[in-house]
Amino acid sequence: MVGLARALVACRSETPPGDTRAVADEAARLIADVPAVEIERYPSAPHIANLVIRVRGRGPGRRLVFNGHMDTFPLVDAARWTADPAGEERGGRLYGLGVSDMKGGLAAILFALGHLARHREGWAGEVAATLVGDEETMGELGSQFLLDTVPHAKADAMISADAGSPRVLRFGEKGMIWLSMHARGRSAHAAHVHLGDSAIDRLLAAIGELRRLQDYPIAAPQLVLQAIDVASPLSEPLSGAGESDVLKSITVTISMIHGGRLPNLVADTAEARVDIRLPVGVTVAEVETEIARLVAFHQGVELKIHRRCEPSWTLPDHEIVRLLAYNCTAVLGAVPAKNMRCGASDARLYRRAGIPSVVCGLTPHNMGCADEYVDIDELVALGKILALTAFDYLGGQTDDMPSSPAS
Repeated sequence: MVGLARALVACRSETPPGDTRAVADEAARLIADVPAVEIERYPSAPHIANLVIRVRGRGPGRRLVFNGHMDTFPLVDAARWTADPAGEERGGRLYGLGVSDMKGGLAAILFALGHLARHREGWAGEVAATLVGDEETMGELGSQFLLDTVPHAKADAMISADAGSPRVLRFGEKGMIWLSMHARGRSAHAAHVHLGDSAIDRLLAAIGELRRLQDYPIAAPQLVLQAIDVASPLSEPLSGAGESDVLKSITVTISMIHGGRLPNLVADTAEARVDIRLPVGVTVAEVETEIARLVAFHQGVELKIHRRCEPSWTLPDHEIVRLLAYNCTAVLGAVPAKNMRCGASDARLYRRAGIPSVVCGLTPHNMGCADEYVDIDELVALGKILALTAFDYLGGQTDDMPSSPAS
């Protein structure tokens, strides 16, 4: 497992530019010698390679997909790395750029596929891995491209090995709206401020109004709210205090802001970029209507929406979530929590296609900064969990599984 992960980490695939050709070739090479494995390449742009790796069982049956992305964050603070960004094993940890997000998860998928291929007589149907690019830029040329063009990229259920934790299974995630706000004013010398009209002041007033979205009432299903509350004692220590409140409410983050031309001029132009995250219980259309209402009376301020996606979730007691929880318990010796996810993943694209989906990946440490690492014991455990869950889901073993590990 460590060897698989190190080989993938050594192939750089940072965004930008998001070139996944080399790591796709390496992933294909690492599993090419496994009997009965079928490897298909689906480029969606000159620099974006996507793979579908298939293993068929003893006969017809259901299809399970493992999904993972091959693109990573860029190398940040290179001078601060004490480990080799191309991969280094040290003190029970595996360091490397993108090892948690998510080349360790890719290694676990390849490990699981290899074991399932060697025991094809024990299960029916098909297991496929969709290894994609473009996830860091929202997946239109990766997972969405495969879902639109490759019939066997779809499945009866999907497990994503994206960054997370096998101790907290993520059955859903928040939606989002990315927008920009542009304000225009009238320039004047700052000493004669009465002759101008500050675009920055207009923008700040509109931003203040937009923040009222955080108090918007949410009609979330009781099943989701209950899951968030039950998961909180285990989930928050891993993901940060306050996660539960964030999962239940709209958040508004002003991620970029700039304006003006000189220190002694009233600004005639200003712009902000805004990230809005939506919990289950509210739709994009509702929030966009409320945004328009809040900002409408601010003259000189215009809005442009750049990206949007709905909140999504799979029933927390769906068969695939239940089996995954069962095997996490068997391998780790502790019952995992089931919770929503704050950030977006390609799982939302599968849910949008009507495919029940759950995220079970590696706990990220220092993700997006120096000395990113994962725990090797957890990496090994994840490979076992994925293989066992696929075997149970495709092998007709589900009738003997309890509704939850605690029941």
